[in-house]
Amino acid sequence: MKKFSLVLLFVALALFTNAQSISKIINASDVKRIESILSSDSMQGRKAFTAGSEKAAVFIGNEFKKIGLGTLNGLSGYSQAFTMVSPKLINISATIDSSVIDAKNVIPFTTAASLHITDKSGFRKTVLKAGAQFRKEIGAYLKFKENLIVFVDTSFAQNFTRLNRMRQQLFKSEKSVVFVLGTFAADRYDINITQELTEQQGSNVVAVIPGKSKKDEIVVFSGHYDHLGIGKVNNNDSIYNGANDDASGITAVIEMAKYYKAANKNERTLVFAAFTAEEIGGYGSQYFSKQLDPDKVVAMFNIEMIGTESKWGKNSAYITGFEKTDLGKILQKNLQGSSFSFYPDPYTDQNLFYRSDNATLALLGVPAHTISTSKMDSEANYHKLSDEVNTLDLNNMTEVIKSVIISAKSIVNGKDTPSRVKADELTR
Repeated sequence: MKKFSLVLLFVALALFTNAQSISKIINASDVKRIESILSSDSMQGRKAFTAGSEKAAVFIGNEFKKIGLGTLNGLSGYSQAFTMVSPKLINISATIDSSVIDAKNVIPFTTAASLHITDKSGFRKTVLKAGAQFRKEIGAYLKFKENLIVFVDTSFAQNFTRLNRMRQQLFKSEKSVVFVLGTFAADRYDINITQELTEQQGSNVVAVIPGKSKKDEIVVFSGHYDHLGIGKVNNNDSIYNGANDDASGITAVIEMAKYYKAANKNERTLVFAAFTAEEIGGYGSQYFSKQLDPDKVVAMFNIEMIGTESKWGKNSAYITGFEKTDLGKILQKNLQGSSFSFYPDPYTDQNLFYRSDNATLALLGVPAHTISTSKMDSEANYHKLSDEVNTLDLNNMTEVIKSVIISAKSIVNGKDTPSRVKADELTR
């Protein structure tokens, strides 16, 4: 019993010393400074692809620069730019095996203004057969790095029309995938597509601290900096400031980057990512994920809405998808002896694991989870004009940030490696 008590004493002492060290770098005053700027009216609600969003991105990049962070391979700075295209169909005509096809049975995923496909165009031809897993197969086809024409069995007629929603926003690409509903021999075909394109430029803000002994292994800390922009005037207010959603998460990412740069002890490479376009479909994190080898990403800590107390009160937060990997258990273990607690997501009916920027990497097997304190069944200011900095508990938010750092220590230093998300877990 004495030995056990001594062990607990040493653990508590180590946590206390670690917390003191972190407190020298992270404090509520700086948390307030960053949070207040990001959620100020001058950012105009940070809606993706707007001047307000661009202003926020510049601010975040400047914070990364002040800290002295490195850049991601292939980037000249912290901006990870990409182009989104909104295609509006003008005309589709199609003839297959000498039969004229109804235009509604042809759905193109292309960012070309005009496209002419024949059986001699060099498009790879494939068939989605009856009984296949529709969503899984469609997702795989859209990841192809070559031009593709997919003939979809008529048993999927009801699902087929849903593809129109998926093509409303596309990443700009030279590759095209065209889906055709119908069972054909499809030996000969001639398809003409004309569309009007609207392009929008977006950018994530990404920075790096290279690892020491395990530099090829990556740990990601992330949040999204976009919000809802400007709406209708209500009580002399029209700006959705998004203080909690998710200026709080970006504040955490910046503060954690500052800590890890000062500590200079990370064995694994740390990537800090501020995503855009989460609120309109998660396009920023999707693009980011395509730039990394998922097999090299050891863990992802996505921070979303940590500015209010959780349902358990202060010094607590929850982890989405807790049961899908052992990352949560590792974090809990590292917090033993502290006053802070991590819990499994209590709002599983809301499917939060797939509703934030962790989802894209999680679907690739990465132990990517979101950490939050938001009471999703009763959060008073969620997606409202009232989500402003004066509604947040900045002291508690500061403690959440510190506790994420403490809990992630064994992953950052290479001692612990969380289990991967298994394929069968993605359907639960």
